[in-house]
Amino acid sequence: MVLIADILMAAGAFGAAIYCYVLSSRLKKFTTLESGMGGAIAVLSAQVDDMTRALEQARAAGNRSADGLVALTARAETVAGRLELLVASLHDLPNPDPAEPQALQTDRQLRFVRRRQSRDDLEAAE
Repeated sequence: MVLIADILMAAGAFGAAIYCYVLSSRLKKFTTLESGMGGAIAVLSAQVDDMTRALEQARAAGNRSADGLVALTARAETVAGRLELLVASLHDLPNPDPAEPQALQTDRQLRFVRRRQSRDDLEAAE
């Protein structure tokens, strides 16, 4: 009986050794960085790092744009208030005579002045 138990124990140990050897070879193939899953994991890890950096840059650019928009909005509100004051002050002006603008238009002549560029700015053709 002891002999049968020893034979079965030896067979179990031999089976466990074969299982460990097969598992070891599979793990070596799995973890190789060039061709196996380890390579795919390394590539994906590098892509995650790149995407994280790109996300941080996009977030920083978005924050800068938001700050710029806040400043421009505040400036636009200030200018809108000034324009409202100017329009309100126009209501205080007296109404002009309808015949008066025609007399002013006949007395005035508009002149257009055009300036030429200086010769220094022009390039000589060779």
